Amino acid sequence: MATSPALDVPAEPPFKRRKVPAESSSQPESSGASTSDTTMDLAEQLDAQERKKYIKGAKLGSGTYADVFSAHLASDPTKLVAIKKIKVGEEVQSMGISYDSLREIKFLQELDHPNIIKLHAVFSTKSQNLNLVLEHLPQGDLEQMIKEQSVQYSSADIKMWMLMLMRATYFCHMNNVLHRDIKPNNLLIAADGSLKLADFGLARAMADPFQPMTYNTITIWYRPPELFFQAQHYGGAVDVWSCGCILAELISRDVMFAARPDNEINMVKLICEKVGTPTEDNWPGVSKLRGYVTPDGLIPLRPRDDWLATFRTIGEMGVDLLIKMLTLDPRQRLSAEGVLKHGFWISDPRPSKLKDLPRRGGGERKMGEDLVQRGGELPKQNGAAGRADKVARKIDFGAMK
Repeated sequence: MATSPALDVPAEPPFKRRKVPAESSSQPESSGASTSDTTMDLAEQLDAQERKKYIKGAKLGSGTYADVFSAHLASDPTKLVAIKKIKVGEEVQSMGISYDSLREIKFLQELDHPNIIKLHAVFSTKSQNLNLVLEHLPQGDLEQMIKEQSVQYSSADIKMWMLMLMRATYFCHMNNVLHRDIKPNNLLIAADGSLKLADFGLARAMADPFQPMTYNTITIWYRPPELFFQAQHYGGAVDVWSCGCILAELISRDVMFAARPDNEINMVKLICEKVGTPTEDNWPGVSKLRGYVTPDGLIPLRPRDDWLATFRTIGEMGVDLLIKMLTLDPRQRLSAEGVLKHGFWISDPRPSKLKDLPRRGGGERKMGEDLVQRGGELPKQNGAAGRADKVARKIDFGAMK
């Protein structure tokens, strides 16, 4: 059987880390200043040098914790970047830099892939705000492509967007990183049409199998059932579920699991209605999860013919892939590698070429809005939920009577 071309990604080292120049073995004589002062002065000089490389332009987005600006290289005005200023100190009530920001910096410095947003540099200002110099992505995000009915796209376009997303997800997982917030407005689009996975504020390294993990993560519409049931141990299957939700959304141009109001009770009900009720028969061990509660009345697993009737435009191979990405049992759900090896990618129609993907203008402002959004939030136009780790509620279906 032929190998799927979906796995043919550029050969790169797992992580590309910044090279830090080795310190000179011979240090100049101290002239009254301590070694720490000298080091601080050098750090400030290097920081200032980095800061002077960029000239800020218009503000593209503003939030409680960050602002985003357009910018360009001082040496070449045609080289555009986006600068995300993370507020610290008094601007965020002396809370200091958030864990989200530290995660974002850490993982973007480590992960270098054509379908992951690139972090060019980090520098600070006198007010101690951190500035992230990010890749300029002027075509907006995938959410715009889905929501704007004036944008027409084909099955081949869907296949190409999903191929780029799955390559980015596979690369993260191969390097032991879970993204944990994959959704359409975290998928930004470059000038050449390339899709870029952004916002690593909820990402984390895959944990030791005996170390408990938080289940209050991933934006609620794209969160898999195991997290609603408070699973404390999980892996890349959580990201694959989110990717499956995006595939369904691209096909139908509507969010598949958009519970309203968007709370955990309604989300579990919706998953049961659209996929089937999780039981010991289709998910051995599910009833032992601490948060396992389902609505009254068993709903059988959705039959394949029903999936085909709803998502027929993507073809039988596409529907087969969707079913396997939205499998209730995470142990039976395809891995990111398994998705890329699926026959969907080599079936007709083949993925579009980058140059043939739909384009739209005016996406720079949307890029700014996306980059200031905190992880775990729903899109503003749909009524933003709170932070992912603040929306957890005890599921009690009896209270709904």
